[in-house]
Amino acid sequence: MTHSRRDLLRLLGIGGAAAGAAGALAACGVGTGGGPRQENGANQITGGFDWRKAAGTEIAILQTPHPYQVAFQPLLAEFTQLTGITVKADLVAEADYFTRLNTELASGAGNYDAFMTGAYFIWTYGPPGWMEDLKPWLANSSATSPDYDFEDIYPGLRRSTSWDFQTGSPLGTGGQWAIPWGFETNVVCYNKAEFDRRGIKPAETFDNFIQLATDLTDRANNRYGVAFRGSRSWATIHPGFMTQFTRQGCKDYTSEGGKLTATMNTPAAVDFTRKWVQLARAAGPTSWTTYEYPNCTADLGAGTAMMVYDADSATYPQNIKGNSAQAGNLAWHPGPAGPDGNYGTNLWTWSLAMNAASKKKLAAWLFIQWATGKQAQTKAVQTGQRGFADPTRASVFNGAFKQTLGNFPGYQETFERVIQSTDIKFTPQKQFFKTTEDWAVALQDIYSGQDAKTRLDALATASTAAVA
Repeated sequence: MTHSRRDLLRLLGIGGAAAGAAGALAACGVGTGGGPRQENGANQITGGFDWRKAAGTEIAILQTPHPYQVAFQPLLAEFTQLTGITVKADLVAEADYFTRLNTELASGAGNYDAFMTGAYFIWTYGPPGWMEDLKPWLANSSATSPDYDFEDIYPGLRRSTSWDFQTGSPLGTGGQWAIPWGFETNVVCYNKAEFDRRGIKPAETFDNFIQLATDLTDRANNRYGVAFRGSRSWATIHPGFMTQFTRQGCKDYTSEGGKLTATMNTPAAVDFTRKWVQLARAAGPTSWTTYEYPNCTADLGAGTAMMVYDADSATYPQNIKGNSAQAGNLAWHPGPAGPDGNYGTNLWTWSLAMNAASKKKLAAWLFIQWATGKQAQTKAVQTGQRGFADPTRASVFNGAFKQTLGNFPGYQETFERVIQSTDIKFTPQKQFFKTTEDWAVALQDIYSGQDAKTRLDALATASTAAVA
């Protein structure tokens, strides 16, 4: 995650515009998930495939500044040359992006034809009927190039952007609401120079990881073992915490008969949470409850943190010459395996989606198709010079992307170790942001001294009620 997704209530406007708009739409009682019905445009496209079918059209897209967006910016002229479609891209700072996007989608005005979104946001924007189902577009040979090869996109990513919006249904069901554009796995980056100096290696089990991080901590010399997020935000839960939580055999919810029951208070979950908080106290940053990913990576680059458990794309810029004091000294590792040897890894993906209210759906689909295609992603990887994070396509990773990894020890091996078990590990549910932020608050309370079992019992009770 190259920018923080902090402060849900501000981003989504829950309790304000988002909640009010979603409630009003639900009251309409029509459309997907209660929203106003918008006809899917794919069936209107007939004849042979032609990139220039929408030539002369101008589309508007909403984006937030990001390495993915920056890498593609120089390529937009090539898209226009290929298709005859011009692209007007509006950029909104990430702190305000989701509030703006929410307002635009809720209005139904169709001011923007396509937009960037994270997979978790599908669970908020999809049910009211604000997003176009892209599955019919993928299936229509009149609209989709025979060379597109959707299955070249990693299975975990395709699954993570598909859901039927039914409580208890797993990801990978229902519509395809977005196409993954770039993503990141959550693994460990470490100071290889310091590890080599001491003659040590990364830990392979969670208990050994705690011990290693503790041994590396030297408070007197402003050095500590591992940085990971601790702020009051849903984004604290999804990177290292959820990855290791899953590897240790824990789940957030169980589903029975369409009813979800929170399970972050099972014996295994309580044991893991105690250890995670112990790790933060013994070997984390002293101001852990304020830490977001930029704090973690800055400490890594300064040589203050010996390891970071977070997004791979958040750590690799620190290894680029000129970016940090530790550039050239860093390496990557999958992090501790679970007791059964699993490397289940939670992901984040920035994806491209279509506004269901767009009046220029063919042109919007051609843009999404181009931007997530093999040729454009290959060029973006080369243009971005390691600024594009992980490409979503296996062919691009195994081709152009590998050529950029020479000075990133362990990056390729780590990616290949975790990719087959990388997807969203959360149970999809429409109260995700609220309940996950509540989970982060519970971690802070335990860190401050509250009993883990008691606090997690209260969290599970509240979370079960919230998703009912």
